[in-house]
Formats: sequence, C-alpha cells, structure tokens
Amino acid sequence: MPKQYTPEVKDRAVTYVQDCLDRYKSVYGACQDLAPKQSIGAETLRRWVAQAQDDAGDRTGPTSEELAQINALNAKIKELEETNEILRQSAIFFS
Repeated sequence: MPKQYTPEVKDRAVTYVQDCLDRYKSVYGACQDLAPKQSIGAETLRRWVAQAQDDAGDRTGPTSEELAQINALNAKIKELEETNEILRQSAIFFS
C-alpha cells in the first residue's frame, strides 16, 4: 500500500524543491537529489511539484480542481452505466 503523506509534508517538500530549482537543470534532477533528503520517493516528489506548477499556471495541464471534477464525473458515468445495465437486464427479464 502506498505511503500516505500529510498535506503539510507535501507543501513543505514542494516549496523546498521550488526554492532550489535554480541550482538544477530540471525539476527531475532536483527531485532526484532532494527527495532522499526528505525521505520521499523521487517520482512522488516530481509529481507533486508538477501538480503545483499546473495549479500555479506555470505549466499546461489540469489543475487539482479540474482533476477532482473529472474524477467525480467519471464516477458518475460509471454509476449511470451500471444503472443502465440493471435496467436493461430487468427489461429483458420482464419482456
């Protein structure tokens, strides 16, 4: 099971990387170097930084709010598809 990090840990780690970005050629390089110092996986930290950049408008991509909305809509679609399948099966049974 993936390790759960508190929002404070995420915010502190992202801020630390963003403050140190000018010393590195890329976000990837910064995360590879700084993640072990914070006991966080490098890819996890890179994804956090990328999402923070998306939320700030520094990168193109969906913001956290948009991702939450997309996930909610996908869950609703799945629920509606399951309901339609139940109704379809009921119609077949009663006809």
